[in-house]
Amino acid sequence: MKVLTLNCGSSTVKYKLIDTESRSNIATGKVERIGMIGASIELKSPDGNKVVREVEILDHVMAINAILKIMVEPKVGVLKDLEEIDAVGHRVVHGGETFSGSVLITDKVVQTLKDNIQLAPLHNPPNIQGIEAAMALLDVPMVGVFDTAFHSTIPEYSYIYPIPYQLYKKYAIRRYGFHGTSHRFVSQRACEINGRNFKNCTMISIHLGNGASMAAIRNGKSVDTSMGFTPLEGLVMGTRCGDIDPAIILHIMRQEKLSLHEADNLLNKFSGILGISGRSSDMRDIEELYFAGDKQAHLVINIYAYRIKKYIGSYFAVLNGVECIVFTAGIGENSPLIREKCLEGLDHLGIVLDKKKNDEVVGQEAIISTPDSPTKIMVVPTNEELVIALDTAEIVSRMKK
Repeated sequence: MKVLTLNCGSSTVKYKLIDTESRSNIATGKVERIGMIGASIELKSPDGNKVVREVEILDHVMAINAILKIMVEPKVGVLKDLEEIDAVGHRVVHGGETFSGSVLITDKVVQTLKDNIQLAPLHNPPNIQGIEAAMALLDVPMVGVFDTAFHSTIPEYSYIYPIPYQLYKKYAIRRYGFHGTSHRFVSQRACEINGRNFKNCTMISIHLGNGASMAAIRNGKSVDTSMGFTPLEGLVMGTRCGDIDPAIILHIMRQEKLSLHEADNLLNKFSGILGISGRSSDMRDIEELYFAGDKQAHLVINIYAYRIKKYIGSYFAVLNGVECIVFTAGIGENSPLIREKCLEGLDHLGIVLDKKKNDEVVGQEAIISTPDSPTKIMVVPTNEELVIALDTAEIVSRMKK
């Protein structure tokens, strides 16, 4: 089955066309700067050719239409006809308490997503716009795959916050967790590599990108995760603060006379790596400064790694031991320094890193623990789009039976 996966942001659409039988990419690309001057579309084909064009893209309908057109262009396209597309899989950030797994998209599903916009006011609206645009342009089944779904198995004592319970009942304020599709893929893939049954394994998955989160997984199910009601909770991230004393922001708002909007921006867009360093939100920049001896860069990396280490320890306790720790996403896959720093001093827990192996691994699958380490340490590049495509193919196949 050929499945088009769409990941729609407010000003971008990332896409992949995937053959689910061979699990191979037919095309990948993105549309950027939707509704802005200098909008562009990119298409990469399996042979390595890349086409980038500046085009006028005013909205998501135009963006997805541009994707469909370039894929069937005689000279640069990868399809002879759009009828070769069997289904579309949509990444949706927030499924609320309604969606605990991937679903066939219907008008009722779209309405439910609209009803839950208050849970993800920045992410779900462009996701919905992408769904409606694709439905207007293609007459094929469509499936929604939710970032929150994998974490729907977290027990109540983990997802309920210690605030008045009526606020949970009234506003659905609880831990939801995010990056679920990534945590699901890398944990399953790690078990495949190790020859282990995913449904009989305890592990910690560590997704470190501009956004960062961790998951404690027991017998194939997420039992805890570091992100919470929003993606702001948990680890230090590129521009997000992660865990802080909630009174801090109230104090800053009083002292600096910040509005709610300004306080939200401070925590989400000007904190984290960017806030501590005062220079960049990109870990690659911070590492360059770190190796040059920059004191503030050392502080950033020490704080960043320390938070990860604390979560490893807490999840080790939650799971009563861990068979495997998996690093993924941009930083997790490509930064030997971060992996080493956050695992330092954990030998007594049976987590023993092979420093030589770790230093050699950038962006590829590998086991980076010592042969005698009771806990395997792994790097597994994430592939959320493949999960979306496979879930889509499975649901569409069931629908046809």
